[in-house]
Amino acid sequence: MVQQEKRLTKKQKRILRQQGILQEENEPKLGFKINNVQPLTDNQQLAFDAFDRGKNLLLHGMAGTGKTFISMYLGLSDVTSPIGDHNKLVIVRSVVPTRDMGFLPGNSKEKAAVYEAPYSIIATELFNRGDAYQILKQKNLIEFISTSFIRGTTLNDCIVIVDEVSNMTLHELDSVITRMGKNCRVIFSGDFRQSDLTKEQERNGLKDFMRILNNMKSFEYVEFDENDIVRSGLVKEYIIAKDRLKIHT
Repeated sequence: MVQQEKRLTKKQKRILRQQGILQEENEPKLGFKINNVQPLTDNQQLAFDAFDRGKNLLLHGMAGTGKTFISMYLGLSDVTSPIGDHNKLVIVRSVVPTRDMGFLPGNSKEKAAVYEAPYSIIATELFNRGDAYQILKQKNLIEFISTSFIRGTTLNDCIVIVDEVSNMTLHELDSVITRMGKNCRVIFSGDFRQSDLTKEQERNGLKDFMRILNNMKSFEYVEFDENDIVRSGLVKEYIIAKDRLKIHT
């Protein structure tokens, strides 16, 4: 069985585990399993295939195209499996779009927790459990880090999702990618058209960062367009209309 598993690709293992055909000999890390998620568009399929080939990912494009959702699915499918290649999913995000968290109540950890809500919602959908995100955190299978506290750390044996990269300066993005240690995979996700940054120089930082990644063989760049919007018909109609009018927030 072990020799047969080694001949399977990561994609084949994931599908067979979900179908119950491939039995994992080690103890499961969770008492519940992740749902089977299939790509809904051609570009989502490109992201799945690139991840299964061992690539780091740069997922860029319009809102509502499932970039964060599929990033979490791919990462959690690996880290929750006893035969996965990584121990933890780390989510990195800039929690200070305006660079001022003072208006939020609580300490820095409580303030940052507000920004974890989207990932908790995705975990609930992926596992059909409202407490999935908290259990994953308790078992040290998922961790949320803000860019404010990532300096001085080294991330090893993990999959890293860097989300909402449009709200990060080039300096922040540089700080994040240079934290990657041994056996580490990274997925950058965002859209330069959706940014809370006000200075043009800061907004252009993502474009410069994308140029750098496009020159790295270890990265696969996937651009999501209006054909990939899967959130709802209303969202798709709105985003297309806004794009046609060249109105960017």
